[in-house]
Amino acid sequence: MITLSAFADEIGPDLKLQMDVCEANGIKCIDVRGIDNTNVSTMTLKKVAEYRGQFDDRGFTVPCIGSPIGKIRMDEDFQEHRNLLAHCIEVAHGFGTRLIRVFSFYPSQGKRVGDERQAVMDRLAKMVEAAGAAGAVLLHENEKRIYGAKPDGVKDIFETIRSDHLKSAFDPANYVEEGVAPYDDGWRKGLAELTYYFHVKDKNPGEDACVPAGQGKGQLAEIFADLKERNWSGYMTLEPHLSKAGQFAGFTGPALFAEAVRAVKDMCDRAGLRYRK
Repeated sequence: MITLSAFADEIGPDLKLQMDVCEANGIKCIDVRGIDNTNVSTMTLKKVAEYRGQFDDRGFTVPCIGSPIGKIRMDEDFQEHRNLLAHCIEVAHGFGTRLIRVFSFYPSQGKRVGDERQAVMDRLAKMVEAAGAAGAVLLHENEKRIYGAKPDGVKDIFETIRSDHLKSAFDPANYVEEGVAPYDDGWRKGLAELTYYFHVKDKNPGEDACVPAGQGKGQLAEIFADLKERNWSGYMTLEPHLSKAGQFAGFTGPALFAEAVRAVKDMCDRAGLRYRK
């Protein structure tokens, strides 16, 4: 069974608007990345409790928080970043989840990230250790230009760091941006078995904004068909980026968000994937 969720800050900054639009489109889960133009990593715990109350009042749940942890260069301050991770873990617990999206670092200025492999693994291992000690789980997303931007990097991470506190989030559009065919070069070559969480985002090469699921080069039809064959169960989080795509967030708006939801539900129906809100 698929559970649909969304990075609802793509609808707008106001939480009521986020919930209204999600609910109108049959979604009752929100992966919190931003509310009131505040990133989840800088929210106060008091504010988190306030937002949690609003979610609870309307029957919404937060399966994961969309932190920016790991979206720094390898030559930037890691200790400060570890402190930020500790706060994100508290924020995640405040929202009632253990899951925190993370990344695997950009290269140092003037270097290639592959040349810093061991340092990347050392950092990730420390992050996973901190998550484990706090009962949290890190979801590594393949983001362009980081160590785990391409399938080989992702597989290396999970072969090197084997922990129940590190899981993989699969983002087809980010692979497209790296010149990778998501299904041919990634999914069917080992990433399907690793995928714990799925971001619904599709893209055509060379275009700034993304497109509704199935209209780009993300090979979502092939992936969804395989999900059906595997009887895969888990969260599919919409990250449409239909109007604007940025390094730390995107924008879609209420009308285009509805189009994005229709597209993913249609793809699920065609693949025979059952979904719930």
